[in-house]
Amino acid sequence: MVSFITQFTNFLRRGHRCQLCHLPAAGPHSIWCQHCLARFPCPPYCHHCGHTLLEDADHCGHCLNAPQPWQRFYRAGEYQFPLRHVIHQFKFQRKFWLANPLGELLAQQIDDPAPLLLPIPLHPLRRLKRGFNQSSLIAQVVAQHTGSHLDTQRIKRQRYTPPQHRLSKVQRQHNLERAFILTDKPLPSHVALVDDVVTTGSTVAAAATLLHNHGVERVDIYCLCYTPA
Repeated sequence: MVSFITQFTNFLRRGHRCQLCHLPAAGPHSIWCQHCLARFPCPPYCHHCGHTLLEDADHCGHCLNAPQPWQRFYRAGEYQFPLRHVIHQFKFQRKFWLANPLGELLAQQIDDPAPLLLPIPLHPLRRLKRGFNQSSLIAQVVAQHTGSHLDTQRIKRQRYTPPQHRLSKVQRQHNLERAFILTDKPLPSHVALVDDVVTTGSTVAAAATLLHNHGVERVDIYCLCYTPA
């Protein structure tokens, strides 16, 4: 059955107008024009930590100096205009139908998909306030394109925490102590965590550490954007 998000996105696409500049879209299956798509920032990056580099690499000096508790990092682009503007529309203006094209952009980067996708959860109070979990919507689209299984209930946020973007790097690290719990179900050896934006990596690091403590051997990070702290 086609999801409501997919149906709504297809409805927007029939207008054939770019959702950013309102010029003619790139085609009947796109909501952006070729000019805006060409400006989506996707520079080379480290495939372990996500740090932007001059050329793609499996590791870099940044992650060798400060190792991260995951094994592979995939991202759709960098947190700059126009991708930053689209994510703001999606996340803060409740344009949830943008999950479909954004998820497609991310799925195109994944060459070795994990069998299980776990979206980073919101606390129930924040989920109620926002009306949806943006990471779950992105993960749903990625799962459709990669054939991975999606489980939105396996990892949960048990403690309400201040929004990460309002905190310093040190505060972010302490903010997530004991924030996540796992339900009592077996996990495969390879799991991917899905988030919208990764900055310091504190959120996905806390979740990845929890997964490793429960026997997961390889944890990948799938995110729309990486932005340096």
